[in-house]
Amino acid sequence: MIHWNHSFQQLLKVVIRMKIAAVIDQAKDVLLGCLKEVPFVTVQLMKESKPHLTRPDFQLRVKTQTGTTTLIVDVRSVGQPRVVREATNQLARFREQWPEAYGVVMAPYISPRAAAICREEGVGFADLAGNCSLAFDPVFISKEGKENPFARKRDLRSMFSPKAGRVLRVLLGAPQRWWKAQSLAKEAGVSLGQGFNVKKLLMDREWIEAGDAGFRLAAPAELLAEWEGQYDFRRSVAREFYTLRPIPELEGLIAETCDEEKTAYALAGFSSAARYAPMVRYQRAMAYVSERLDRVAERLELKPVASGANVILMTPYDDGVFYGVERKGGVRVTSPVQTYLDLRQIKGRGDEAAEFLKHQVIENTWQGTE
Repeated sequence: MIHWNHSFQQLLKVVIRMKIAAVIDQAKDVLLGCLKEVPFVTVQLMKESKPHLTRPDFQLRVKTQTGTTTLIVDVRSVGQPRVVREATNQLARFREQWPEAYGVVMAPYISPRAAAICREEGVGFADLAGNCSLAFDPVFISKEGKENPFARKRDLRSMFSPKAGRVLRVLLGAPQRWWKAQSLAKEAGVSLGQGFNVKKLLMDREWIEAGDAGFRLAAPAELLAEWEGQYDFRRSVAREFYTLRPIPELEGLIAETCDEEKTAYALAGFSSAARYAPMVRYQRAMAYVSERLDRVAERLELKPVASGANVILMTPYDDGVFYGVERKGGVRVTSPVQTYLDLRQIKGRGDEAAEFLKHQVIENTWQGTE
């Protein structure tokens, strides 16, 4: 068994080296292509010895009418902020050997925040789709908007999966709290491995702050903005109904009925937002009902309709939607974060109500984290 493990590890190392070498080869072609589009530039790939830790992944000699500049390039397999910051630090160390050189970070995909880090550090960057920003006298090249097939969609799926969403709700619900991995996973109701995975994804984006007390969310606004772009409450099963009862009366009856049926529930969307921010106006009730939705609807004498509904009951795609529920006015409502995510999905005045809720309630919990 020990021999097999050793062989597997050796094979894994070979595969990783091959993948890195392939990315570097692609990076060379892309960067050469970007530079050769400039008419007054002559580019030469510098002869290099076998790559090792003390040298850039490759170097280019760029000749212009004003002189020659050496480009030192650090290639990474991912382009998230933490990794790119490491690359810019590595380039700074390389410049101790080549003080006149211009550093360039390359990766299959460079995130917007990672691109900003490169600009702050005075280095260029390029992705494998050909998007780039290079600025060394007298050359300035900026290309953006090219569709990138290397975008980190897998990371997004991992970060915003149902289980990962439970971790995000915990962090966004108490952004100033310091956590240990085990306590965070326990609070979120996920495995320790799942908690570590989400933490790593957030660290790669530099949205986690580490300290002696553990770690905490450092960029709640950025996390919430990215999550709302990925969130889709249509994963929950929604049923539409109509009632002649006044909406406030019906919402109270939903609470009573679910309590009697011993099923978890929470008013959602506008029904929840109005209890956090009374300025929100609405004419349609919405609630998550964990189980026995048909039984609840029958007891409330709700009429199923294909259009014109004023009641929506949803079976949640994950019980994480119930995390952080609060009791307001005698009924349970989804947390401010969950309410915000759902409002963003509602056509009409949903965006307006979401912004009002964010400014009036959610942002008050962010003070001291950004």
